[in-house]
Amino acid sequence: MGLVLASGLSVHSGAAVAATLFPYAGIWSVVAIRLTVGALLLLAVCRPALRGRSRADWAVIGAFGLALTAMNTVFYEAIERIPLGPAVTIEVLGPLTLSVIAARRRSAWLWAGLAVAGVLLLGRGGFDRLNWLGVVLALAAGVCWASYIVLSSRAGARFPKADGLALAMGVAAVLSLPLGIAGAGPGLLEPRVLVLGCAVAVLSSVLPYSLELIALRRLPTATFAVLMSLGPAIAAGAGWAILDQALNATELAAIVLVVAASIGAVQTAPAPRPAAKEPVLVGE
Repeated sequence: MGLVLASGLSVHSGAAVAATLFPYAGIWSVVAIRLTVGALLLLAVCRPALRGRSRADWAVIGAFGLALTAMNTVFYEAIERIPLGPAVTIEVLGPLTLSVIAARRRSAWLWAGLAVAGVLLLGRGGFDRLNWLGVVLALAAGVCWASYIVLSSRAGARFPKADGLALAMGVAAVLSLPLGIAGAGPGLLEPRVLVLGCAVAVLSSVLPYSLELIALRRLPTATFAVLMSLGPAIAAGAGWAILDQALNATELAAIVLVVAASIGAVQTAPAPRPAAKEPVLVGE
């Protein structure tokens, strides 16, 4: 359980550190650094085989890489405009909706309603100080996150271990590099920016995947999913600690409601197949 919580803390701390780099390097450049460094590390560790793959396999990897690029870019655009905690709270509606649809049970919609109530409460407590474009971008990041989950499952069925993720990260790096170069800020080549950019890649991709992989060998999948549902609360803590983004009582209550809805949706979801024991990284 500690490994899963450490994974969540790593992911959201990485997002908070990334937000500090936006004024210096630009959002697209930070995305490119994260995906490129993450891809190089994962490809070096996994060393996936490239031969003997069908067109359908590569089509899944291409779509997976595109989803990774879109998910990271849109989420980073969102957290430049709104605090990290509310951004993740809104973003989590994407995978939560996917979980509710997959459950195919009427009771699952109760959790969806609780999540909507939480977001509406978040609006009463903070939409007046949130950038509306940032809210829309966080919702779009949730859609990308849901797509990422579906494609991650398909890649996991076609490729062993983390090979599918490593290859998709490589595709995402190739897609993001032109945008990163075009949107490079004046401080992109500063040593501090490059070092922190590499730290973002490790915190947001490599370290959490490793921790989750170890945790899944010791935890039931249902317990793992419940712990991952704490993402909005962990993100709020990271935003407060690193970015000095304090939240009021209403916003904190809204986050609690969404976390409770996520946990409830996980408990309502049908049991996963025994073979599906690959971890699913959080969207940011």
